[in-house]
Amino acid sequence: MTATLTIDFVSDVSCPWCAIGLHALEQAGARLAGEVALELHFQPFELNPQMGPEGQDIGEHLMQKYGATPEQSRQTHAAIAARGAQLGFTFSSKRDRIYNTFDAHRLLHWLEVEGTPAQQRALQHALFKAYFTDGENPDSHAVLLRLVRELGLDGARAAAVLDSGEFADAVREREALYQGHGIHSVPAVIVNGRHLIQGGQPVEVFEQALRQIAAQQESTA
Repeated sequence: MTATLTIDFVSDVSCPWCAIGLHALEQAGARLAGEVALELHFQPFELNPQMGPEGQDIGEHLMQKYGATPEQSRQTHAAIAARGAQLGFTFSSKRDRIYNTFDAHRLLHWLEVEGTPAQQRALQHALFKAYFTDGENPDSHAVLLRLVRELGLDGARAAAVLDSGEFADAVREREALYQGHGIHSVPAVIVNGRHLIQGGQPVEVFEQALRQIAAQQESTA
């Protein structure tokens, strides 16, 4: 019998460890196929909610926010790229700016409300690839609408969402909800609303944790 686990994946489009965490989580789920099924929901978190529409040079941003020197930033990028490569995800050097991600979160929430989990998951993957692999601006409506259309989703509806500011309040409420529950860094993987796995963990860590949670769920069923 397969145990179904509901997962709220709290993340930001511009968070490299979130891309790593998602791929590791999915690979853990694949290892548990037939034993555990994952029902993924993507929840919003903004690392830089005050970021302007023009974005900011990534080196300048890392220096201001974390005090990272150029050499430290290069070392961090190399470590992240290596982790990504192990998981089959490419972090390229094309990404040279940090951008606002609020509108991307509004589209993800649109699919949470009006789409399917598979569609929301596909858009999350497309956003990670567009930013981290292709160096595109996830705040650009042109980029966002192109991704939506490439996935075969309703481009006209997505354009209406972006143009109207729809779901803005809902996204802010979700962000406040998770921050109110102590989520101040991402990714945060919340299983069945009560088990927290923090950070971009290795596949083996996710696999062990999910197996243990599924066993607990079955024992109390």
